[in-house]
Amino acid sequence: MTRSQPRRARGTVGHANSALNLRLTLAGFGLVIMVIFAVLAFWAGIAWLGVVCAIFAVVAVVDLVVIQRRRAARRREEPGVRHSLFE
Repeated sequence: MTRSQPRRARGTVGHANSALNLRLTLAGFGLVIMVIFAVLAFWAGIAWLGVVCAIFAVVAVVDLVVIQRRRAARRREEPGVRHSLFE
């Protein structure tokens, strides 16, 4: 089993468990949007909505860290291989 994927995952090195580059792009987009919404919610005086958006922004940061660790492990296992957005 490779270290770039979670244990007991159905994917292999040849057929990845998830599209890491696409997940990275979507998590980055979610982070930017949630930060913007949190700032706008706090500015509008809707504190509870700002807190919810801030929590989602923190979740996006954690997801970004996990994705980057998996991408680094994949890069160590397959040196010199370039992956597209959907691999």
